[in-house]
Amino acid sequence: MRSGTYITLCAAAILVMVFAGSQVATAVTCMVTELAPCAAAFSSSSPPSQQCCTKLKEQRPCLCQYMKNPSLKSYVVSPNAQKVATSCGLSTPKC
Repeated sequence: MRSGTYITLCAAAILVMVFAGSQVATAVTCMVTELAPCAAAFSSSSPPSQQCCTKLKEQRPCLCQYMKNPSLKSYVVSPNAQKVATSCGLSTPKC
């Protein structure tokens, strides 16, 4: 009976470590410079690159923070930025 309980506890501990590790791995550092691959698409009518879409999706949790920054807001809410987001399959976040 004890070995069954021990195995269950070990399995539970392993699951906790796996899920805790995945939480840490998905944390995002909000740095607007990460969106540099999107600069051409934001400032012109050129379509976004795959790298731009990847970075935009990574930085999605940060977009509200960027929109609250007076220096960045006009870029984030610009019509071109909206087109880029749509092309990448993202919607405008509700902040």
